[in-house]
Amino acid sequence: MTTARALAAQVNAGASAAAAVEQSLARAQGDTLNAIIRVHADHARAQAASVDARVRAGERLPLAGVPLVIKDNLLLAGAESSACSRILAGFRSPYTATAVARLESAGAVVVATANMDEFAMGSSNETSCHGPVKHPKDPTRIPGGSSGGSAAAVAAGIAPLALGTDTGGSIRQPASLCGVVGMKPSYGRVSRYGAIAFGSSLDQIGPFAADVADAALALAVMAGHDGNDSTSAQRPVDSAELPADPLAALRGARIGYVAAHEAGLAEDVRARLELAKRRLVEAGATLVPVTLPHERYAVAVYYVIATGEAASNLARFDGVRYGHRAEGAKDLGEVYARSRVEGFGPEVQRRIMLGTYVLSTGYYDAYYKKAQQVRRRICDDFAGAFAACDAILGPVSPTTAFKAGEKLSDPLQMYLSDIFTIAANLAGVPAVSVPFGADRNGLPIGLQLQAPLWADGRMFALAAGIEALGR
Repeated sequence: MTTARALAAQVNAGASAAAAVEQSLARAQGDTLNAIIRVHADHARAQAASVDARVRAGERLPLAGVPLVIKDNLLLAGAESSACSRILAGFRSPYTATAVARLESAGAVVVATANMDEFAMGSSNETSCHGPVKHPKDPTRIPGGSSGGSAAAVAAGIAPLALGTDTGGSIRQPASLCGVVGMKPSYGRVSRYGAIAFGSSLDQIGPFAADVADAALALAVMAGHDGNDSTSAQRPVDSAELPADPLAALRGARIGYVAAHEAGLAEDVRARLELAKRRLVEAGATLVPVTLPHERYAVAVYYVIATGEAASNLARFDGVRYGHRAEGAKDLGEVYARSRVEGFGPEVQRRIMLGTYVLSTGYYDAYYKKAQQVRRRICDDFAGAFAACDAILGPVSPTTAFKAGEKLSDPLQMYLSDIFTIAANLAGVPAVSVPFGADRNGLPIGLQLQAPLWADGRMFALAAGIEALGR
């Protein structure tokens, strides 16, 4: 597939955005992976016509005519947005998410909405009310989650760019399993306005792309302060420009690694990680051993904090104002109870119950408060590690894509799929998954690069070097 940068250059030089969008619409309509749940043909054609008119008028748009797929928890004015949950069936947003609007303003064209785990709760894209997403290389396997539809859409060539959300690894893990680039920005780098909330102190919107340069461009367009989101940072936006020589950023770079990350890795994943380390040294980087002592508590901390925030955020979905409402209820209490039981799937119900428990009187201090204290230690661990290195290299997922249904009956094993990604969300630091080869069955393997808070641009430069080493 043509990169987003190349396609935008062609449209800015006079090629038709409408033609490029029609090709993407056809691919979205022909999707066989269940990655796409809605195609926005009328919206896309109108946007493409607007892009062509703007270019003819002399504008040069960084994403001119680039087809874009968005996750179903990102709002698009006039379109249905349900977070792949029955509780929000039929809901149409009156406004567009800031990140999506900024990409469209830069010339991108939303062509479709991607499947996802319900309310972004899942690591395999098997909890959606629309059914599971199939892996683009092996339909018997999962694409990862919760942004599995977005990752699969880019991997399958439906669009060169897609958006996902990352609360505990939901961009990076499917990016790794599907063989594309997926990036979680620094917390506050991209506005969350217009993203259906799961865990408000953890959620971040980020891009999927075929290569690092496209992901960097998408982030540069989306990033920046937004008055509609009090958590968005008032900081300068990094340039999307990367070194002409991708290996240049690696020369003299200090790349940290955590020895404990190698425990429990599948053999092929470990082999690719070790190969990356050797090639980094050959390229002029220095490997620096670092430790993250409290990272071993990250999964436990995450599933206290995230479920607590989810229980609070999802309390508004009660069958009264919009979405699914149970029929035949005798009173308001029964409306609430039955609508939520019928509207939420088993995984969402499980997390709401866990979150309600950890926030309840008598248990808040023992669980939620304690988890926040350990979270502070995890943040301090990252600060200490980054005092010794520029970025930390490690695995994204312990394994490559597993078989569909393999972990559904064991929630703990499913949760451990994100064991290497969760800490970055707890600390708020940027992280990216970069494709780095495949296992013996041809299934993609991604490596993770984590960087200090607000070092998103520097991280992309280093990621481009790793991308080059993996080719």
